[in-house]
Amino acid sequence: MTTKRQSILDRLTLNPKKLFLIDSIGAFLTAFILFAILSRYEERFGMPRKVLYVLSVMACIYAIYSIYCYYFIEHPWRPFLKIIGIANLLYCMLTIGLLIAYHQSITILGFIYFLLEISVIGCLVIIELKASNFKK
Repeated sequence: MTTKRQSILDRLTLNPKKLFLIDSIGAFLTAFILFAILSRYEERFGMPRKVLYVLSVMACIYAIYSIYCYYFIEHPWRPFLKIIGIANLLYCMLTIGLLIAYHQSITILGFIYFLLEISVIGCLVIIELKASNFKK
């Protein structure tokens, strides 16, 4: 299992273009879920609609940045990958802060969604930061 996971990590660190593409798709998906689903069912998730809109806009900005990098950045790509990795880390930290700030209103379903989102983005952050520091 570890060798399979290492193989995937090696392939992604050797091909940062894929990381930008994965990041942009994930960020667009996050923006859509926050804007179109969670905000529509605010009472089932417990996060205020205004907060969901702000998170959605942030995700859109990240998605646009990553898709731009995917199509237009050749070399040096490492600083651009590090930027999105750090931005994703800050997004996770903000989300954790919001979970704490709104813990009274967030439902179990809301906690599950946001913890899953943080977990997925956190894994991506680790890969992005490792790839941005990877020396061939």
